[in-house]
Amino acid sequence: MDKVKITLQYLMPKHLISRLAGKIAAAELGWFSHFLIKRFIKAYKIDMSEAQWERPEDYASFNEFFTRPLKDGIRPLASEPDIVAHPVDGAISQLGPIVDGKLVQAKHHNYSLQNLLGGLEQTSAPFAGGSFATIYLAPKDYHRIHMPVTGTLREMIYIPGELFSVNPLTAECVKDLFALNERVVTIFDTEFGPMALVLVGATIVASIETVWAGTITPPTGKTIFRWTYPATGNTAVKLEKGAEMGRFKLGSTVVLAFPAGKVEFLADQQPGTVTRMGAPFAEIN
Repeated sequence: MDKVKITLQYLMPKHLISRLAGKIAAAELGWFSHFLIKRFIKAYKIDMSEAQWERPEDYASFNEFFTRPLKDGIRPLASEPDIVAHPVDGAISQLGPIVDGKLVQAKHHNYSLQNLLGGLEQTSAPFAGGSFATIYLAPKDYHRIHMPVTGTLREMIYIPGELFSVNPLTAECVKDLFALNERVVTIFDTEFGPMALVLVGATIVASIETVWAGTITPPTGKTIFRWTYPATGNTAVKLEKGAEMGRFKLGSTVVLAFPAGKVEFLADQQPGTVTRMGAPFAEIN
């Protein structure tokens, strides 16, 4: 059955299905949108008591519900200056050292950091010998992404690609999954050097957004696009630790990369650990 599920992903028109789902999710369909929201809450056992608006009827569209804000204070921020906070609600898929430019995708599966970040050595070189973490956001999770540390945006890269599911089964079976899928790479300057924060698209993920540029995808394309940003001045993008930096419309994965010797993950952070945005994740050396 697992082989059938993976084979179907190769055969199905993933972009077409995802974009159609996106149009339905974005549409304000009245009772039908509320019906979808109620079914989703029941199917995934979502705790709406954490949401700023708890009733399905409070949301005009499924997307409004899916990117729902949380109540103030529901996710306390690890404010200590030497602590890296979790950027999202989810679960750790993998984390550890970057060895020979490779990241662990799943057991017996590694993939290239350079390919993940868009193919240029100059982008991946600052992270050689560093550390990485991959966090999977399930459908039930809060889907806004927040800054794990204070940072100034220096580069954003849109990379077109596939839209495979990013669930654990697919990660175990599809080679180079995260470097194949459509994604948005962001590079920030921080007090300890550069940090990469990658937003990976997936099947039914109808949109990836950032707070400074709005919707990055859709539309999709076949060309890699790169934007650079100044370190200072009126057009600089500086985001404080804990600030929202982007969001997924339907679930996906984030990948973090740090330079060598700068960040050490806390001992209780392991593959399978449930994450909560703002909670302590790593220590800055």
